[in-house]
Amino acid sequence: MRVSAVSFLNTVPLVWGFLRGPQRGLVDLTFDVPSVCADRLATGDADVGIVPCAELDPLGLDFLSETGIACRGPVRSILLISKVPLRRIRSLAADASSRTSVMLTRVLLAEKYGVVPEWFSQPPVLEQMLVNADAALVIGDPALRIEPAALPYECLDLGEEWWSFTGLPMVFAVWAGRSRFITPETRRLFRDSCEYGLSRLDEIIDNPGSRHGFSPEVAREYLTRYIRFRLGADELAGLEAFRKYAATFRARDAELTITSA
Repeated sequence: MRVSAVSFLNTVPLVWGFLRGPQRGLVDLTFDVPSVCADRLATGDADVGIVPCAELDPLGLDFLSETGIACRGPVRSILLISKVPLRRIRSLAADASSRTSVMLTRVLLAEKYGVVPEWFSQPPVLEQMLVNADAALVIGDPALRIEPAALPYECLDLGEEWWSFTGLPMVFAVWAGRSRFITPETRRLFRDSCEYGLSRLDEIIDNPGSRHGFSPEVAREYLTRYIRFRLGADELAGLEAFRKYAATFRARDAELTITSA
């Protein structure tokens, strides 16, 4: 089975069994940014991948409901940084690797702050992003390397914003694939790899390579305080709510495309 995983710190516990545990050698594992994981599934270059949740419905994918990348409140690694007041954002530079976070940003800005900015993709270099736009969306490891309190800008943690808006957890990514690959054996394999990783967080945090260059303190706080890897009923309810918002926004986009044509 060809598996595409995200090359961020928050994926390491999910794949630790595949890398170091009893599941090693059972899948052909490669690492990509989130948007590429989705693209590899769309083209058939991967059978299962960590997929941004915004891509589940457009790609018609089934998913493994037991594990993923989620939060209940602040997530720390999904940051919207604005040099203007939030209600005055008219342009948004988004990390080119992001899809779920772009949709989440659009939902929150429209529903909470009443703004619908134009957005474009750009590499996650904050100061350059803010030269070209009113606000920047930075995700994953690049966001973890930013200290929000030290910025001279307004900074929103989008996990916290979603929690305050809906009262539900936010699920950013899940293991997904075509239905023929989402079997009981696949569910067990990926669940077991995650459980192996969660049982060995000390080992992950003590390994400089697996913590992606972050200090042990940063890695531990992030993986134990902010990220949730097991998905329960509340997480799945949050995912369903997000998918409904995403569907509404995709429908609006399609209508605007037709109208402009």
